[in-house]
Amino acid sequence: MIKFWWETEFKETEIGKIPEDWEVKKMRDLFKIESGRRPPEVNDNGKFEVWGANGFMGYTTSYNYCGEFLITGRVGTLGHVFYIPENIKIWVSDNALIITKDKDKVIVKLYFYYLKTRKREIEELNVGSTQPLITQRDLKEIKIPYPPPPEQSRIATVLSWFDDLIENKKRQNEILEKVAMAIFKSWFVDFEPFKDEKFVYNEELGKDIPKGWEVKSIGEIFDLIKGKKCTVFERPTKNAVPYLLIENFKGGDISYWTTERQPFLEELDIVLVADGESSGKIFRYQRGIIGSTLLMLRQKVKKLDLRNYVYLYLKNAEDEIMEHRTGSAIPHLDKDFLREYVLIIPVSHVLQRFHSLVEPLFQKIILNQKQIMVLRKIRNALLPKLVFGKLRVEEV
Repeated sequence: MIKFWWETEFKETEIGKIPEDWEVKKMRDLFKIESGRRPPEVNDNGKFEVWGANGFMGYTTSYNYCGEFLITGRVGTLGHVFYIPENIKIWVSDNALIITKDKDKVIVKLYFYYLKTRKREIEELNVGSTQPLITQRDLKEIKIPYPPPPEQSRIATVLSWFDDLIENKKRQNEILEKVAMAIFKSWFVDFEPFKDEKFVYNEELGKDIPKGWEVKSIGEIFDLIKGKKCTVFERPTKNAVPYLLIENFKGGDISYWTTERQPFLEELDIVLVADGESSGKIFRYQRGIIGSTLLMLRQKVKKLDLRNYVYLYLKNAEDEIMEHRTGSAIPHLDKDFLREYVLIIPVSHVLQRFHSLVEPLFQKIILNQKQIMVLRKIRNALLPKLVFGKLRVEEV
C-alpha cells in the first residue's frame, strides 16, 4: 500500500522550495552527458531501434548504447525527454544527447520525470541561430533536486505505476484493433463467410466481388474536412475542448485547448494526416478540434454508420495511400487520390452483422482511451508535487 504525507518544512534554494533533508545538485554532479552518432542507415528492417530528438525514428543494423539512460534533443527539437530501460540495445542519433548516471546513488527514472517538468527551461538553453541547439555544457549546469536515494526510488515507483497502467491499456487497444482487422480481412479481403455466394467481376476493382455488393468512392460517401489553426491555450478553460495535433494521435498528452467548435471530431470519426512526414497515416479515438495538418472524413448520409468499416478498409490500404503522396521537400496527402479511392460496399445486412462484431471492440478501445486520459491527468498532477517534495512518499 502506498502512503503519502504532505511536507511542511521547506528550505529556500536556487530551484525553489524543497524539503529540509533534500539537496540541490547540478546535472554534471550525477550524470555523464554525451552526443549520439549518425546511424548507418534508418529503415524498417533493421534489428535495433534508432532514437533521436523526437523519439523513435526507425531501425538500423547495429547499436551504440545499451543500459539505463535518458535521451533528450541536441539539435532541432528540444525539450523532449525519453527513458530507455536497462539492457535495451539501441542506436542514439547525432541530433540527441545521452544522459547516463555517473554515480551509484541516483535513480535515473526519477530524473526522467523531473526533466519532463523542466521542458521550458531546457528549451531556453537554445543557442542555435538557424535551428535550435543546446550544448552538453549548458545541460550539465541545470540545477536539480536530490532526495535521499531510498526516496528517489519510491517517487519513481509511484510515477512508474501510472505509466505501467497506461502502457497496459495501450497494449490492450493494439490487440483489440488487430482482432477487428483480422475480422475485416477474413470477411472483405478473403471473403471467407461468402465463399458459397455468387461472385461477379467488377471492372473498376479488377476482381470478383459478391453479387449485389456495390463499389463507391470515398468522395461519394464522405466529405473531406481540413483542420485549421485555432486560438489555443496551454491550460483548459471554461468550455474549452482539446486542440488535436498529430502527436495526440500518436499517444501524446493533450498540450493545447481551444474554445472554437469546428471542425469537431468524435472518437469514431476517421482522421488522416494531411501534411508532413506522416501524411497518409490514419487515426481515430480522439475527441476535439483538429489542427491544420489533419483532415477528417464526415459521412454525408448517416442511414447506416460506415465509419468502422471504412476505417479498417483505409487502414488496410494505408501503405497505398502513403505511396500516392505529393510534394518533395514536405509530403502532402493526395486529396484527389483519396477522394477517388474506391471501396467495396457490402449489402446492408452484411454491414450490420460486421458492425455488431467490431463495434464492441472499438467501444472498449474508446473506454481504454478515456481511462488513459484520467491516469495521465492524475500522474501529471502528482508529478511536480512529488519531484519537488511537497508530497512525500512514505511507503510503497
